[in-house]
Amino acid sequence: MGFFDALDASASALTAQRLRMDTISGNLANSNTTRTAKGEAFRREMVVFESSPGRHATGVRVSKIVDDPSPFRMAYEPGHPDANKDGYVAYPNVNPVTEMVDLISASRSYEANTAVIGAFKGIAQKATEI
Repeated sequence: MGFFDALDASASALTAQRLRMDTISGNLANSNTTRTAKGEAFRREMVVFESSPGRHATGVRVSKIVDDPSPFRMAYEPGHPDANKDGYVAYPNVNPVTEMVDLISASRSYEANTAVIGAFKGIAQKATEI
C-alpha cells in the first residue's frame, strides 16, 4: 500500500461522512414537513455506505440514500389541512435524538479521518526534511 493510497481512503471517508451529515441536516430541517411533492409527510433518509476499492487500499463511498420505511408519527389534529378523514396528521418519521446521535457519530468519523490526513501530512513534511 502506497502513501497516497492511504490518503485516498481517508479522503473518500471524508466525502462520505460529509454527505451523511448533509442528509442528517436535511432530516432535521424537515422534521415537521407534513406534505412533500409526493403528497405525503417527509420520510427520513438514510445513507448507505459501501467499500470503494482502490489500487491497494479500500475506501468508502455512498452507494445510495434510502427512505426509512418506519411508520409516520400520527397526531390527532382535526383542524390541520393535512389531516386524514379521522382527523390524524402524519408527521415525519424523524426522531431528533436519533438524528443527533447519528450526527455526532458522523462528526467523530470526519474528525478521525481529518486527523489521519494531518498525520500523513506530518510524515510527508518530515520525509522532505530528511
